[in-house]
Amino acid sequence: MSDNKKETCNSKMIEDFMDKIFETYLPVKDNLIQILNEVQDEYGYIPELAQKKISEFLKIPMAEIYGVITFYSRFTLEPKGKYTISVCLGTACYVKGSQKILDRLQERLKIEPGQTTEDGMFSIDKTRCVGACGLAPVFTVNGEVYGKATVKKLDEVLDSLLQK
Repeated sequence: MSDNKKETCNSKMIEDFMDKIFETYLPVKDNLIQILNEVQDEYGYIPELAQKKISEFLKIPMAEIYGVITFYSRFTLEPKGKYTISVCLGTACYVKGSQKILDRLQERLKIEPGQTTEDGMFSIDKTRCVGACGLAPVFTVNGEVYGKATVKKLDEVLDSLLQK
């Protein structure tokens, strides 16, 4: 399938999904976050076409939708990998060495926080607190917490995920 056909297919799928969502909501601004949640759940991110359709449906500017998406950490503008690895850089974790874990993760995956590997397997995020300060330093994989983390533990988890 050519890239243009893929784009058209994806665009059609997004448009159909958005039309389905719009059948369940009134076109009022108060429904923005609920609609964004449904799109995020469906695609793992908020595609630009979905933002345009929401803007038209709710009659609010794209800039306002972008502002909401970028304000809430739940939403993302980029597709995430199959495994999203978040490293806590809150005070307790940072003091106990979480920066070394993040550095090793970047070295192994060859991407920066906020990016996804080319194969779509991994994404890296930085967080400020996951509420597990007693287990510092902490990283998570798709929400599963790994406490008392070390670079060695990170390597073991990555190796395990790569073997799946």
